[in-house]
Parts: sequence; C-alpha cells; structure tokens
Amino acid sequence: MFNSNHAVINVGKGEEIAMMCVSQFIPGTGHYKFLSKQRKDKKYEWAHFVERVDKKKENVYRGEVKDLEQLKLVLDIMNRNLVKIFGPLAEMKSGQADYYSAHGKMNPASD
Repeated sequence: MFNSNHAVINVGKGEEIAMMCVSQFIPGTGHYKFLSKQRKDKKYEWAHFVERVDKKKENVYRGEVKDLEQLKLVLDIMNRNLVKIFGPLAEMKSGQADYYSAHGKMNPASD
C-alpha cells in the first residue's frame, strides 16, 4: 500500500501538470486516477492508482514517456482495461485531483 503521507507525483519548479484524470466512483473500489506532469526536459512522468474511500492510494504504477502523444496512448490503454473490468464508470476523464503545496496546503492554485 502507498503511504498517504507522500505525494503520488511531485511537481517542481519549472514543471507543470499535464493531465489530471479521474474515474467516477466505483462501488467497492473507489476512484481510479491518472496524473502526469511535464518535466523541464519536456518528457512526461505519469502515475496511475486507485484511491479508496478512506483516501488511501493503492496499486500505484509510474512511468515516463517522451511526448504528449505517448502520454495519451498510456491513458487510453489504462482506460480500455479498466472499462473491460469495471464497465464505463471506470473510464478516467479530465477532472480535479487533490493536490497540495510543499507546506501541505490543499489545492494551492485554487486560492
């Protein structure tokens, strides 16, 4: 299990969030999420995981791709497999994920 006190993905100075996608709530499972950022070197890092009702993150997978086209392909592959298993509720679509500043303040960009 992933330690909830640590970030799933960190966005540093000079980096930017590329995608935040979330599934609808899946009873008995929670939400599937896909987060990514573009690094200073223009490559993309991504993280895919399930967030349970109690906010614990499990099954965290990470990767790196060279461009946005490959990033969209990774999301498409993840979605295809989730929909096969759980049905259309599991498709991750653009949405808001919880994010925090380095000082623990939630959703700093929304201030």
